[in-house]
Amino acid sequence: MIMISPALGMARFAGFVVWTLLALLPFLALRVIRDDLSSAYTRGYWAVVMRLIGYSVRVRGVPLEGQGPVLFLPNHASYLDIIVLGSLLRAFFVAKGEVAGWPGFGFLARISRTVFIDRRPGASARERNHVRERLDAGDSLVLFAEGTSNDGNRVLPFKSALLAVAEGEVGGRPLPVQPVTIAYSKLDGFPMGRALRPFFAWYGDMTLAGHLIAALGIGRVTVEVEFHPPVTLAECGSRKELAIHCNRASANGLTRILAGR
Repeated sequence: MIMISPALGMARFAGFVVWTLLALLPFLALRVIRDDLSSAYTRGYWAVVMRLIGYSVRVRGVPLEGQGPVLFLPNHASYLDIIVLGSLLRAFFVAKGEVAGWPGFGFLARISRTVFIDRRPGASARERNHVRERLDAGDSLVLFAEGTSNDGNRVLPFKSALLAVAEGEVGGRPLPVQPVTIAYSKLDGFPMGRALRPFFAWYGDMTLAGHLIAALGIGRVTVEVEFHPPVTLAECGSRKELAIHCNRASANGLTRILAGR
């Protein structure tokens, strides 16, 4: 039987809030000085959050960084994915527009220069241009290509519309696209079964506040992140094939990790 401690969840959340308030002024100062400094600061901020909430991360593979902008394509189970990937990458997130209105998290997303997009049909051309502008400016981006979160036991098909940003060159070279797998794999050191993963995955009609307290109050969590070999759109031949390739890499990685391989 899984024991959830609301007291532990509240204590971890309080630590997160206090740390955020202490870190906010230095972060805003760096934003005034240089945005590339603020991206490094953000990674350090999320790394501390990971420790405060009792989450640890194991990394497989190597993220492609330091060679120009990269488009990272991970699977998506929860808002917690942002904390995990934020602690590992000097990159900014692409998020659906309603995230900007979330209490607390929306504010953090806005000051962290998240790219907010409208996923409704007919808006893809405008949103594609918005994302491309950030890549052309030299920013690496994290795009959750499934378009929504799920129960963490599978990977939904990747949508190809926004992958048009990978057409042509960015900074004089083809844009590298790196598929990523995120898996919530262990609880208190023991393998996590299918029934436990929804405590961390956030989907359907779950409320944010109730889910957050449960996710923070359930124990110590191990998250595994695998960075797969990067590819380009030209190597895959089309946006659709690029989406299929990255989806397959992410899904195969999830299967391996959850099987303990």
